[in-house]
This record gives sequence, structure tokens and C-alpha cells, in this order.
Amino acid sequence: MSRTRKYKRYSAEFKREALKRASIDGATDKKVCEELGISPRQLARWRDEFRLLDVDAFAGQWGDRNKEIIQLKKELDQVKKERDFLKQAAAYFARESK
Repeated sequence: MSRTRKYKRYSAEFKREALKRASIDGATDKKVCEELGISPRQLARWRDEFRLLDVDAFAGQWGDRNKEIIQLKKELDQVKKERDFLKQAAAYFARESK
């Protein structure tokens, strides 16, 4: 009978907090790992992922969805600006035609 190993999942906030603690002057990786109950190798993997991906690190399954939401918010912002400009132009030309 084989046993499947269950891995503990950590939130993106937990990972970022661990990296923040490890980057404080005087803190060692070993001490931070003991406090948080993680292995030094795990902390090193998180640090490598953060260096490679920066903002997109630890996005997991929501990464693509978050990118899409950010893009849609930018598009909405642009459309609102265009709408406001057209309202002002319509008001201007309405005054001019009188």
C-alpha cells in the first residue's frame, strides 16, 4: 500500500510575509523558517519564484484571471474618459449652435 503525501498549501500573503521577514536585517533564513514552521528549502523556492516573476509570483490558478481583471479595469477607465470627453464636446457644440 502506498501512501500519498499531503503537502501543505500556503497563501500568497503568507509567502510574501515570510520573504519580508527573511529580508529584515539581522534575521536569518533558519530563524524565520523555525518561527513559521517551514523548511529553508521552501523559503528558497519562494524567493526564487519571487525574483523570477515579481508581481506575478504566487498567483497560482488566479494569475490569469487577475491579469484579465486588471486589463478590463484599464479598458473601463479608458472608455469612461472617452465618454466624458464626448459629453463635454456635445455640450460645447450644443451651446455653439444656439
